[in-house]
Amino acid sequence: MKSGQITVREEVSSGLRAGSPIVALESTIIAHGMPYPTNLETAFEVEQIIRDCGAIPATIGIVDGVITCGLSQDQIELFAVNTEIKKATERDIPMIVSRGWSAATTVGASLAIASSLGIYTFVTGGIGGVGAEAGKTFDISADLPAIAEYPCIIVSSGTKAFMDVPATLEYMETHRVPVIGYQTDYFPLFWSASSGIPVEWSARGADEIAEAFSRKLDLDHGGGFFVGVPLPEEDALPADETRRLVASAIGRVKALGIVGKAVTPKLLSLIGEESGERSLKANIALIKHNAQVGAEIAVALARKMKE
Repeated sequence: MKSGQITVREEVSSGLRAGSPIVALESTIIAHGMPYPTNLETAFEVEQIIRDCGAIPATIGIVDGVITCGLSQDQIELFAVNTEIKKATERDIPMIVSRGWSAATTVGASLAIASSLGIYTFVTGGIGGVGAEAGKTFDISADLPAIAEYPCIIVSSGTKAFMDVPATLEYMETHRVPVIGYQTDYFPLFWSASSGIPVEWSARGADEIAEAFSRKLDLDHGGGFFVGVPLPEEDALPADETRRLVASAIGRVKALGIVGKAVTPKLLSLIGEESGERSLKANIALIKHNAQVGAEIAVALARKMKE
């Protein structure tokens, strides 16, 4: 992607020139991941957490056909309230731009945009992964090849809970993506702290991540780092409850015949209803926690790159 085709907010542009720590954020969580006004409140709180840690937030989206890195508060509000906002994976970007539409960008699309500008740290709640029936449906999220391709540190609480975690980890291993547990030896399970599946690498702090990623850049070793951040236990759902909620929601979505991009928002909605919105509260807590960890990593990386 050509960086000249991206509108960059002045704060982000100045930060890039100065080598300041910048944290990229996707916008699908605003437009399609949470109900209003929780989505708007959370988006603003996440940006403030990043600022409080000494980094610059850069929320990414497409506004009236213009790829934008660093949405303004008014634009974020538009994404939060306008139900006509599209959902754009990386493949959709040319069509969205050519038609002058507005779209929230997924993890994969946001990574493509962020990396073209030289932003190395990206925060989300949970990535898309390998679907539970991928052997039949070939359902593999476009987030995964983007993580394998673009040189970013992806800070996330694992995959969305309704993905196949072991298969997702196998995919990332095959595509040479280091998976690192942040202060844990286990891969997180989105709303729950642990999936019970161990990861090969772990890091105890932001400096370790920054050091390893800077070495990756020095070695010209392509692709990204995946940093799995567990939700603190006091905010997490028990893993058994998460699995039960997921199984029930998947069954209901199948019965409704929902497919494609509409599946994830519908699953999140159904799980929210069945959990009494406890899953939504956990989702809010994990994105805020990830924002703090991601900002700390961005600050450490910016410091490392100036040495």
